Formats: sequence, C-alpha cells, structure tokens
Amino acid sequence: MTTALGLYLPGTSPLHRLPAGAKLGALAAAGAGSVLVDTPAQTAVSLAVVLALHPLARVPARVVVDMVRPLLWMLVPLSVFQLVVVGWERTTVLVGVILALVLLANLVTLTTRTTDLIDVVVAICRPLRVVGIDPVRVGLLLNLAIRCVPLVIELAGQVRDAQRARGLESSPRALVVPLLVRTLRRADELGEALAARGVGD
Repeated sequence: MTTALGLYLPGTSPLHRLPAGAKLGALAAAGAGSVLVDTPAQTAVSLAVVLALHPLARVPARVVVDMVRPLLWMLVPLSVFQLVVVGWERTTVLVGVILALVLLANLVTLTTRTTDLIDVVVAICRPLRVVGIDPVRVGLLLNLAIRCVPLVIELAGQVRDAQRARGLESSPRALVVPLLVRTLRRADELGEALAARGVGD
C-alpha cells in the first residue's frame, strides 16, 4: 500500500534488497552532503540522480507525482519568498535540495519495510540506555509518527470534502481549525489507548 508520502511499496528491485541500515546511512550521508551543493547545476544533478533511482526501484511515475504534490503547499510560498530575498540562484539551490532530500527519504520508505527501519533505529539507540533512553520506546514513537502521517492526510481529505459541501473551499480557517481539532482528538484517543496498555507507566 502507498500513500502520497510514500509508505512501503512491495517489490524485488535492487533498492528493495539493500539492507535498511545501508539505506538509512546513505540518506544521512546525503543530508550531510547537501550543504556542499551551492550552484543550480549541482542541484540539477542531485535531483536527476534521485529521480533516476525511482525507475531502478520500479516506483511508478504516478507515485512520484503523488509524493511531490503535497510539497507544493510549502515549496511554492518558500520559492516566492526566497526569490524576493536572495534571488533565483540561491532559491533554486534551496528548493531543489529540499525536494531532492524529501524524494530520497520517500524512496527509502517506499523500498523498506517500516519494521526494518525501526529495528535499525532501535539498534542504533541501544548504547543510549546508559543515559536513561529506552530504545524500544524510541522505536515505538517512531512507528507511531510514521503511522500518523497517512492518518492526518486522511483527516485532511475528510475536512476538504466537508469544505466543498459547505462552499468554503477558499477559506484557510475552514481547513486548519477542523483539521487541528480532529487531529488532537485522535491524538487523545491514541494516548488513552496506550495508557490503558501501560505504555505510559
């Protein structure tokens, strides 16, 4: 099953067969290396490499489009602001790097089971037991965060449908306020369910 933000897409591609730890390591390296990208040409190359990995992973083009569409709500206003402040070259670099990293992160989730990702994070966090951090709880929080993304998207779709029914498509408040209320209500329900199982003890 996939969503606009790229949950696991079953497959047997070379990227699917790579260990989760290697993919997370590559993603971390890409994030660190992104600070070295400082020209539009380098940005274009970075984006081209990331996009080329999607056919290698046999990810359909429609899935890539579905992943990019929600980002436009952030990237378009950011681009306009940056154009005014720093000019087109820096704007191209900033927006292009953000887009490349988000697409790369989504590619990791598309080709890696959530349980495998969480197992890697838990293993990395085990040495932190000495400072009182429970790696299992960290894994649980990460799992909940990942699972909540499609839930929030679903709630946003429900709110948009209600907006259209009331003729309020152009009202930002008619989207934000009900979405916030519904999200907080679901968070309360989830917290109560976890507490009932002793997770919060």
